Amino acid sequence: MDIRSTLMELCEAFNAHDLDHVMAFFSDDCILEMPRGSKPWGSRCEGKRSVREALATRFEGLPDVHYGNVEHFVDSSADTGVSKWTLTGTTREGTRTEVRGCDFYTFHDGKVIRKDSYWKIVE
Repeated sequence: MDIRSTLMELCEAFNAHDLDHVMAFFSDDCILEMPRGSKPWGSRCEGKRSVREALATRFEGLPDVHYGNVEHFVDSSADTGVSKWTLTGTTREGTRTEVRGCDFYTFHDGKVIRKDSYWKIVE
């Protein structure tokens, strides 16, 4: 598996807002950890259906969301990759968002088993 190519294609799917294509990269028992939440890890979604619902919410909340200035880093020996990006988008209420962040991906058998997201707090 070429993790770097997979991360590039996954980013393209996110930018195309193609949720079916995005979810094709994820295993059935995947985990998504988002920065915001009441726990030290933020909020956690477990299982493909729950992850899909969370990602759909992202596309709904930021209809023009885009991940730009992307850099990918890979550790093939550990089946991990990191995507660093600048997220931009406008909420349905018209508030513009721009924030730097990154996603830590863990792969197993060619599928994402964990996506752990982080981003800067903009005040």
